[in-house]
Amino acid sequence: MQATLNRSRTARAIWDALPIEAGAQTWGDEIYFKIPVALPEDDARAVVERGDLGYWPPGQAFCIFFGPTPVSQGDECRPASPVNVLGRVDGDPKAFKTVRAGTRVRLERAEAGRPVAPHEEAKSGSIGRSGR
Repeated sequence: MQATLNRSRTARAIWDALPIEAGAQTWGDEIYFKIPVALPEDDARAVVERGDLGYWPPGQAFCIFFGPTPVSQGDECRPASPVNVLGRVDGDPKAFKTVRAGTRVRLERAEAGRPVAPHEEAKSGSIGRSGR
């Protein structure tokens, strides 16, 4: 899956730390995993949109939101506590429903407009950074 990062300080710090590989954890319709980046809250949000990518400062975790979590009210996407939104998934975030706890996830750089071969999509996730 590809995503587009915004121009936030959080997005730049994570971009600079790539590639990152970790075991995914799930919490409702959220995937998260600890990453080697330590940042404070920066315009953090308590409710996010489906497909948003976030950074959760208390757990130093990268988060992918694709539906309600255990603390959501109704159909909203609500993290455990506010997250720094750093980008969005380019495709349908429902594709993440198949990811189970313990699945190895890899975040890597993909320049905007670079096609990802089908075998790459099946093995790893990519993050493409653009000028948004």
